[in-house]
Amino acid sequence: MYNLDVRMLIKKNRLCHYEVAKEIGISEFTFCKWLREELSEDKKKLVFSAIDRIVRGEANA
Repeated sequence: MYNLDVRMLIKKNRLCHYEVAKEIGISEFTFCKWLREELSEDKKKLVFSAIDRIVRGEANA
């Protein structure tokens, strides 16, 4: 399975894909397509940063 580290972090923090996608500024569908193949380092940093902002309560409304 691709992006296991991303998927596990989302699950650990009890988030939904749509929450992460919204914080990144893309659709849930696009985010799910991203996860089908291993993400580039730049995209992983973007996703991890978005998850961190959500968890800390600093997400864009």
